[in-house]
Amino acid sequence: MSERTIAAIATPLGEGGISVIRISGEDAIKVSDKCFFAFSCKPLADLDGYSAAYGKVVDGENHAIDDAVALVFKAPKSYTGENVVEISVHGGTVVARQVLRRVLECGATLATGGEFTKRAFLNGKLDLTKAESVMGLISARNDAAAKISRGAREGRISRDTDDILNKLLETAASLAAFADYPDEDIPNLNEENFAALLDECYAKCQKLISTYDMGRIIREGINCAIVGKPNVGKSTLMNMLCGSDRSIVTDIAGTTRDVVETTVSLGDVTLNLADTAGIHETDDTVEKFGVDKAMQKIENAELLLAVFDSSTALDSDDKQLLENIADKKCIIILNKTDLPAAFSKSELGDFEVVEISAKSGSGYETLTNAINHVCKTDMLSPDDTVLINERQRDCVNRALSAVIAARDALQMGMTLDAIGVCVDDAIAALLELTGKRVTNEVCDEIFKRFCVGK
Repeated sequence: MSERTIAAIATPLGEGGISVIRISGEDAIKVSDKCFFAFSCKPLADLDGYSAAYGKVVDGENHAIDDAVALVFKAPKSYTGENVVEISVHGGTVVARQVLRRVLECGATLATGGEFTKRAFLNGKLDLTKAESVMGLISARNDAAAKISRGAREGRISRDTDDILNKLLETAASLAAFADYPDEDIPNLNEENFAALLDECYAKCQKLISTYDMGRIIREGINCAIVGKPNVGKSTLMNMLCGSDRSIVTDIAGTTRDVVETTVSLGDVTLNLADTAGIHETDDTVEKFGVDKAMQKIENAELLLAVFDSSTALDSDDKQLLENIADKKCIIILNKTDLPAAFSKSELGDFEVVEISAKSGSGYETLTNAINHVCKTDMLSPDDTVLINERQRDCVNRALSAVIAARDALQMGMTLDAIGVCVDDAIAALLELTGKRVTNEVCDEIFKRFCVGK
């Protein structure tokens, strides 16, 4: 348990029903009793854990700052594993800061970013993957992102990691026993059993890694550009997806001269969306600048929504666009389908094609489903284990590389000692993943990204 008793405002600053000041540490209750006085006249130190008291917070001259409710948690049955007091006062920036200032005057020190969750990890209340899921829950942009982080918070990553770890530890134990007692008959110490166990670990690591990209798209969104020649309805589509007039829409071709950007959620996918200038041959300097920026978006975007006017025959600009997007992750959008079609969908190649009328809003649900399908987020089950950040992916990837090296060493007939080194490397990577073996530097780097108060 840390010697410092820390405090911070745990709720967002601003107008609201309540603000919560969280205090954690060995002296949390003692500090709180210096500034909080229950109307029952009973000190917080006399309360049982998981008990609340109604009273007031007073300043150094015993003047009331605000009425408050103090909720007491006693170690080790608290979020941090330490004594914790949470003081709830009326919402608002001024009152919350006054109460925090008073708590600091009474002996607490200001918490750093993520220090409460870091203490929960260090005190064994959470492993590292569960701790990281906390920020995922806070920053979730859609229901699917919240489900992924909730699954990690419930221990899915830990469970699957421990499953792999137990198999690797079983292998390492057999190898260690052989090293110590080479003349003894060690159970399961044969090439066939080793190969089967390593194959199983390989498959489980691969499965974990395979979910990362889909999970990243759900959590962080995907960079998506709306492209097409002028006046095909790109800005109308942008506004349809946003549910508001984000882009200027007129009947005049070339209205959009620069990139207009926003963020929208469609199903389980968040699109970091960019509406680009119409792509066409032009001698106009300003238009050409917009076209160049649109071409840059095509190059850098992770997903393209290529818009074509279904009521107008494909021309040279359309055909050039099809060439430019040939090797990109793309959905072709046939707009203006409320008008008679002027060409066949077969002329568009093998892309996924969605027919819409951006003006009326028809086709929205079909487009949403297509985006989820192309991004493969529709393949994720709510019960799937998903790695939630790059650190976790790197740990599993290093474990996978070590397992592959162990399999290769086994197939080449190398000594058991050489195989054991590879197995130990895989174990070390997975122990780092869950935080059972992690450096102070890595720990500090993880928690400094947390908000203060969590």
